[in-house]
Amino acid sequence: MDVPPFEPKPATSSHSTNGPSPLSVSTEARDKNERDSLCAQITNSNRGRQVVSSDERHEYFPKSSTNATMDGSTGCERHQMIHSEIDVEGYDEGDPTRTLLPTNCAESPCTQQPTINLDDLSRGTFQSEAIEKEMGERLAMLSGAIRTALECVGEDPDREGLLNTPERYAKAMLFFTKGYKENLYAIVNGAVFHENYDEIVVVKDIVFSSLCEHHLVPFTGKMHIGYIPNRQVIRLSKIARIVEMFSRRLQVQERLTKQVALGLSEVLQPHGVAVVVEASHLCMVMRGVQKTEAITTTSCMLGRLRSTPKTREEFLNLISRK
Repeated sequence: MDVPPFEPKPATSSHSTNGPSPLSVSTEARDKNERDSLCAQITNSNRGRQVVSSDERHEYFPKSSTNATMDGSTGCERHQMIHSEIDVEGYDEGDPTRTLLPTNCAESPCTQQPTINLDDLSRGTFQSEAIEKEMGERLAMLSGAIRTALECVGEDPDREGLLNTPERYAKAMLFFTKGYKENLYAIVNGAVFHENYDEIVVVKDIVFSSLCEHHLVPFTGKMHIGYIPNRQVIRLSKIARIVEMFSRRLQVQERLTKQVALGLSEVLQPHGVAVVVEASHLCMVMRGVQKTEAITTTSCMLGRLRSTPKTREEFLNLISRK
C-alpha cells in the first residue's frame, strides 16, 4: 500500500493570504460597540428613583429597556457620530442630518437627571413658566428644610448669626443647581460657524465647581476639552458655558465628563471629541478618609480621538504642557 508523501502545512495562516481573519473586528463595528456601550452607561446612570409598591414589588423593574426612547428606537441608535472612520447609515455628505443623543425623560426634575433631554432641549430640564410661578414656593420650602436641618444639629435658627441663613442657603442652592434650568441649544445660541479647519482644537484649564450628589458637598477642578472639527467650529466661550451648564447640577465626576463630551458632539458633529477632568472632592477631604491632596482624573474620548492612538496622544501632550 502506497503512503502519500508528507506535505508540511504552510507557516502562515490561510486568512493571511485569502482575506481577513474571521475573528477580527472591523473598525466600524468596534467604534459602534464603543458608542453603544457609552450611551447605555449614561442612560442607566440617569434612571433616577422609582416608587416601590409593597403590594406589587414585581413592578419595580420596568419591562422595557431603559435605553428605549419615546419613538421606539434605542438611544444609541439615535446617537450616531459622524466622522471619516465610521460609516453612518443614511448619512448624506451634502446635507448631514443632525443625530440625537439618548433620551431619558424625567418624571420628576428633582430625582432624575437626563444627560441631554431631547424633549426639553428648547426649554431646559425645568419649564421656564413653571419656574417663574413656583420660585417663591420652592424658596420657602427649601428655607424651611434648612431651618429644620439646623435644629436637628442642635443649633438655634433664631439666633443672630443664623437668622437669615436658611433663606441665604436656599438661594445659594438654587444657584448651585441652575444648570437644570438651562439647555444646550439655548447656551450655544447659534455660535457654530463653517470653517475649513480639520486640526485638533484644545481648550484647557477650564475651572469648574459642582456638587457631589452623594453628600451635597462641592468638588472642584479643571477640565480640558479637545475636538476635531467636521467643517464646523464653535465659539470658544461656548465650550466653557457648556461645562458650566452641566457642572451646575448634582453630579458625579464620571457622568459630568461624559455629558460634556456628548453635548459637544451633539452640537458640532465633529470627527472626534476628548474631555479630561481633574478634580478634588471635599467628600474625601472633609470627611471619610480625609485625603487632602487626592486628585481624581476621568476622561471620555469619542471618534478619532478614541480610535486613533496618535491623535489621542497629540491631545494628551497638548493638555500636559505648562
